[in-house]
Amino acid sequence: MRKWIVAAVVVLLAAGGAAAFLWSRAEEDTQRPATFRAERTTAHYEPIATRAADPDPLTVAEIFPTGSVSAGGTTLASQGTEELTDCASAVWGTARAAVAGCTQALRARYATGDGLVLGQFVIFNLADSAAADRLVDALGHGGFVRPAADGFQGNTGWAQARALGHYVTVSWVAPAPEAGKVDLTFPQVAVDSPSLLIQHRLVR
Repeated sequence: MRKWIVAAVVVLLAAGGAAAFLWSRAEEDTQRPATFRAERTTAHYEPIATRAADPDPLTVAEIFPTGSVSAGGTTLASQGTEELTDCASAVWGTARAAVAGCTQALRARYATGDGLVLGQFVIFNLADSAAADRLVDALGHGGFVRPAADGFQGNTGWAQARALGHYVTVSWVAPAPEAGKVDLTFPQVAVDSPSLLIQHRLVR
C-alpha cells in the first residue's frame, strides 16, 4: 500500500511540474507589448511586392551588418543573431497561420551597455505583399512574435510591425526587470533600424 502511495505522489508531482512548465512557457509565448504600432505595405515597395520578383534569400550579413544599432545617442549591442527556417517557431497564436509560405526569419537580440533596455528584431520572408499584410494584421489581433531570449519582459515594452513589400519586420524593446521606468523612444528607433536595409532591394 505504501508503495502505491509513494508512486501516486511521484506521478502527481511530475504532473504538477509539467503543468507548471507548460503554464510558464505559455505565459512567455503569449507576451504582447504594452504599446504596438502596425503598418501595412505601400506602393513604395511595389518592386519587391513578391518573392518571385525578389528571389534572393536574406542573409544575416545583409540585415545585421554591424554589431550594434543606434539612435539619438542610444546604442544597443547585438547579443546574437540567428536564421530560422521554421517561421512558425518565432510566433504564437493567429500569427502561426499567417506565416504560411514564409521561407525564413532572421532574428537579432540587443541590449544597452548598462543592460537596462533589451530589444529584439525579426524579419520574415513571405510570398507576397498580401501575405505580409495578413501577418501584420495577425500580430495586432490574437498573435505575436515570441521572445527571443529568457528574461525579456516584452509586455512592458513597445513594438512596431511593418509590411515592406513581401517582408514583415518586427522591432520590440522593453526595460529589463530591474530598470524601472525607462524612455524607450530611441531604443525603439534603434532596434527598428535594420528595416531600412530593405530599401537596398528596391534599387537592385
